Amino acid sequence: MSRPILLAALLCLVAHSLTSKAVLAAEKRPNVLFLISDDLNNMLGCYGDPQAKTPNIDRLAARGMRFEKTYCAFPLCGPSRNSMLTGLYPNSTGILANAQIFRQTIPSQVSLPQAFRQAGYFGGRIGKLYHYNVPNSIGTNGHDDPGSWEMELNPAGVDRLEEEPKIFSLLPGQFGGVLSWYASPKSDEHHTDALMADDAEWVLERCAKRADRPFFLAVGFFRPHTPYVSPKPYFDKYPEQEMPVVQGVAEDQADIPRPGLGSAKKEQEGMTDDLRRQARQAYLASISFMDAQVGRVVGALDRLGLADNTIIVFTSDHGYHMGEHGLWQKMSLFEESSRVPLLIVAPGVAKPGSVAQTPISHIDLFPTLAELCGVKTPDNLQGQSLVPILKDPTVTGRGWALTQVSRGGGPARATVGTDVSSNNKQFFGYTLRTPRWRYTEWDEGQKGRELYDHDADPRELTNLATVAEQAKTVEELSTQLHAAVKASFPASGVAPPVKPGLWAPNLTNP
Repeated sequence: MSRPILLAALLCLVAHSLTSKAVLAAEKRPNVLFLISDDLNNMLGCYGDPQAKTPNIDRLAARGMRFEKTYCAFPLCGPSRNSMLTGLYPNSTGILANAQIFRQTIPSQVSLPQAFRQAGYFGGRIGKLYHYNVPNSIGTNGHDDPGSWEMELNPAGVDRLEEEPKIFSLLPGQFGGVLSWYASPKSDEHHTDALMADDAEWVLERCAKRADRPFFLAVGFFRPHTPYVSPKPYFDKYPEQEMPVVQGVAEDQADIPRPGLGSAKKEQEGMTDDLRRQARQAYLASISFMDAQVGRVVGALDRLGLADNTIIVFTSDHGYHMGEHGLWQKMSLFEESSRVPLLIVAPGVAKPGSVAQTPISHIDLFPTLAELCGVKTPDNLQGQSLVPILKDPTVTGRGWALTQVSRGGGPARATVGTDVSSNNKQFFGYTLRTPRWRYTEWDEGQKGRELYDHDADPRELTNLATVAEQAKTVEELSTQLHAAVKASFPASGVAPPVKPGLWAPNLTNP
């Protein structure tokens, strides 16, 4: 063989070797299955709830790490989801109400799924990831970001298409923002969340045939968002007479600043104990129905041989009240509203069944998933990577989480329900959660402060903010809170979408 021919043969072998290695590297990049529930608090078996029947989510927790103290950035669907999917606080996204998308305020920002698409991943969405008006937007793209996905699927079941006239509501004919429920005679396969599980199985089957291209598949379940609709057998799991009713509300509310109760709605004031039991029963039934669909999606991942190379995330957009402090639903800064479940299954990284106790934030998900998958991120992300914690749950990380909410007039007024400001001026409440304390300031403390000691008072029943013995704690936490709020705005030299103030910015719709 002549030297030119030999050289050509060697070059071909080298090229083939490099190509094979490139394909192998692509195959080894982890997939991501991102599961998110809507309006779900921590009423799950794996978080110790004595009534919740959630075997599939519980098994998911046993496969990876359960984060005990995870908090949303803003306890309302739109702001929370925009924040989580951009890795930025609401003061940097500019999204402080529903029916908005970050492209209106920071149009060139790269989102979490968009970053994966740019890295060569297949990016698909099924159901609700950004904001939807539930139930009216079910079956549509809602307030979605097309740049985040190359595929969007929006099924709609009987809960949206047939059963709304039969749903009980505290305000007849209103469902999305009002306590409402219905035990459906139709079985699982007819409902929206089950149709989404069907779609997820189909997409995963397609992904299993493309070993050369990893996937980022996001599945946004609608339950347990109001109206709490699920098949009747799920209601039967929770006998109405066994549902507890929160007691001692008047005594609890006596030391809470008025803005702290500002998420209350007038129609909830006349609820009887029977209605409170029925609401809780329906909420738990919707959780169990959603849990069954999670089991189907994860089961498909296992059946198709994808589990060993797939990172699974399960979370919710924010927490939810079931009568605690006399409150229902969201938009408070108490634990029930700001805390969310978070499970991460990271094969080869997180030890199965491990638990992390340090407080973390939704904004930490973007840098975490990007690091696990070798995906380039924007330079302005405000979260921390949780990879060190996944490897060792004793790692502290940031050690605190910041959540904010709005009160008073302006665009968020309709979602708050109660005008708590005498002059209707809009203002913010911010809360800092540390391992021991929850410290809250309303309008920089001018409209009230709250301090709760979780070591002694996990239900946040006793406000210690005015107790003389805690004055030093209040001073220290106030300093820490102000620093955290300042850091929630864009870095110096970048025009913030929320301006001009720190505690009472102009919240005109962008």
